[in-house]
Amino acid sequence: MTPGSVSAPPPAPMDTALTRLAGCRYPVVQTGMGWVAGPKLVAAVAEAGGLGILASATMSVADTAAAIRSVKRRTDAPFGVNLRSDAADARERAELLVSEGVRVASFALAPRRDLIALLKGGDVAVVPTVGAPRHAEKVAAWGADAVMVQGAEGGGHTGAVATTVLLPRVLDAVDIPVVAAGGFHDGRGLAAALAFGACGIGMGTRFLLTSDSAVPEAVKRAYLEADETVVTRAVDGVPHRVLHTPAVDAVERAGAARRLFLALRNARAFRAQAGTGWASMLREGWSMHRSQGTGIAQTLSAANTPMMLRAAMVEGRTEAGVMSAGQTVGAITDLPSCRELVHRTVEEARRAVAELPK
Repeated sequence: MTPGSVSAPPPAPMDTALTRLAGCRYPVVQTGMGWVAGPKLVAAVAEAGGLGILASATMSVADTAAAIRSVKRRTDAPFGVNLRSDAADARERAELLVSEGVRVASFALAPRRDLIALLKGGDVAVVPTVGAPRHAEKVAAWGADAVMVQGAEGGGHTGAVATTVLLPRVLDAVDIPVVAAGGFHDGRGLAAALAFGACGIGMGTRFLLTSDSAVPEAVKRAYLEADETVVTRAVDGVPHRVLHTPAVDAVERAGAARRLFLALRNARAFRAQAGTGWASMLREGWSMHRSQGTGIAQTLSAANTPMMLRAAMVEGRTEAGVMSAGQTVGAITDLPSCRELVHRTVEEARRAVAELPK
């Protein structure tokens, strides 16, 4: 908040298993979006009382350390960092979170047992994102403190099962706290998730479209004008929910040779951006191949996503980039501050519960 500005007092804290685990005031999570969830956005969410998650997969270890310290200079509130469990330097990154006193480590893929043990030993809560009950059962057995469940409505890499079907199945499968993601953008969604038995919600597209987001204004306008999303496998071989753009069309039309050329070019660019050597990238690719059963071409294509995201989210080239988006994009019409968004989400949720038929 700007010094000297006047605003309404924050809502009363909302007590759930998530707020107790993460130390935040409200059970609202800003998910770790590559090129989007930087220090400014994460700190703004944390200051608002939610849980901001720093996206580190597109950063080098040194850049991640600098970003963590930047968040800490902006706020004393707890926050989290998203890690790639298949990264060659995943252990080094986990050790960084412990040494910096980060409150939460989130993962897009199931973290290894040794990473969970390392983080928990350093008082860092481990919250993997899952897309199936069996995935939740696995990480719960390995010691995860909570899971985030993302249904098909979510942006980025997604499964095919709707949140309303997936969430109760995961809640029935595990005894640890469950955060619901995929299809949430307001307080009605938070109230619904809590009614299901979840301890909070995760939102990506909704936080991307705030005044605190560093995404170029032209890109934000493109999102606000969008009504629909598409799911494509052409970018990196796995389902990815995005806005319909010329870049997506071009990749969809490209033949195998063209896709391989793009993959190699983007792999080289990603190596330079993230400070990752070719040897490390090959090790990560082999790990991805073994753990996920991906083919060699698909493994090579993995670098397409971060670089095509960067083209849009950082450089503002909507015609050349990929724009991840949840299905909620069609319901979003404004660019509030994170403070406004978090507080109204909590107030709307309480109002929705209070207005239920008696």
